[in-house]
Amino acid sequence: MKKRFLSLLFTLTLLLSALPAAAALEGEAGQAARTLTALHLLDSVPSAEALKTPVTRVRSTELLVRLYGVTPATRDVSSQEYAISKGWVTVTTGQQEPVPTGEFCASLLRQLGYEGFDDSSAALFARRAGLTTRDYEETLTLGDLCELVRDALPFPNAEGVPLAQRLVEKGLCTQADIQGFFPAELTARQVADRHMAAVFRLDTYRTDKHFERGQSDNGGSGFFVSEDGLAVTNFHTIEDSIHATATLVTGETFVVERVVFYDVEADLALLRISKTTKDGKTEVPFFSYLELAKDPDLRPGDQVYTMGVPLGITLAISDGVISAVNHQAQGFLLPCVINTADISHGSSGGVLMNVYGHVVGVTTGAYSSGNNLYISVPLIPVQEADWTAEGLTLAEVLAEVEGKSD
Repeated sequence: MKKRFLSLLFTLTLLLSALPAAAALEGEAGQAARTLTALHLLDSVPSAEALKTPVTRVRSTELLVRLYGVTPATRDVSSQEYAISKGWVTVTTGQQEPVPTGEFCASLLRQLGYEGFDDSSAALFARRAGLTTRDYEETLTLGDLCELVRDALPFPNAEGVPLAQRLVEKGLCTQADIQGFFPAELTARQVADRHMAAVFRLDTYRTDKHFERGQSDNGGSGFFVSEDGLAVTNFHTIEDSIHATATLVTGETFVVERVVFYDVEADLALLRISKTTKDGKTEVPFFSYLELAKDPDLRPGDQVYTMGVPLGITLAISDGVISAVNHQAQGFLLPCVINTADISHGSSGGVLMNVYGHVVGVTTGAYSSGNNLYISVPLIPVQEADWTAEGLTLAEVLAEVEGKSD
């Protein structure tokens, strides 16, 4: 009897200890739904089964209108009529049918004041801009919709006001309700969600034929530092090349038009990326970009993140800490930063960020004989460069560098 009691007690203990884990496994959709309910964007938290069902146009429009701070109590027409009157919604039929992802993204982008897309390209536009943080299926489930809207709350409208902040201004929630969306320090997940759209894979080509065939000779990473297409990488990623392309998280590829600035000894280059895709089918109004830290003030032990395209496989993020600052590495003009955030071949030209989401260095290399001794170079030469300069083509840079070495 005693053994049976102890066995039952042990089983009960296991079940109780599993409760927090089970709650943690409820999933992103459930967490997003609870957030939206707390912000009064949903009346109640949908069931787990409801979150898996396709969301109708009429229900997605109701959420869209609430995002604008307008509830059933503050409007005298239906949510569809209100959204149509504002010009956000253009499809008026099939209101009980599942809403296509592109259609909802287009409505949300119109509400935010953006232009340069239609229903067929809006999902791609939203991913490129950083409004959405992952790829969705052709139509949305209710859970997908909750995640998409939750992740969009820190995103600014065309006037620079974040969605969440606008909810406060409209009186739908309080500043305390949204403070979690604007933490002073970002987690790795928040950095990836908000900034990965600004990082790209850089492919370089040494001949015209290789460029035409898309046969890359080398590659690395890079990141945008302005919405009009200025981007930073290491100089060694582009040397010996006459063409280069940048491939974004969306899979879209853009040609490197000019090298606005380069410094061989500092191992830095400032590129101008075309706003038209390589295939000539899409012209984008702007790129997602990263802010440079005005005064990095790094110290050993500071948390940092790296983003790039290791091995040219996929965009990736790593976290680590600063190991040393002002390290004089052989072959580099300026003192470098040593950190423990993993990078690999292909990560050269990627971004080193602090916990505030600001760029503090360019990931460049590693000590092969050490463990977690990754090198980043400072951005001082880029910050001091003339960003309005006409620049040179990659072929002209190659000729100039070779001429100086003769």
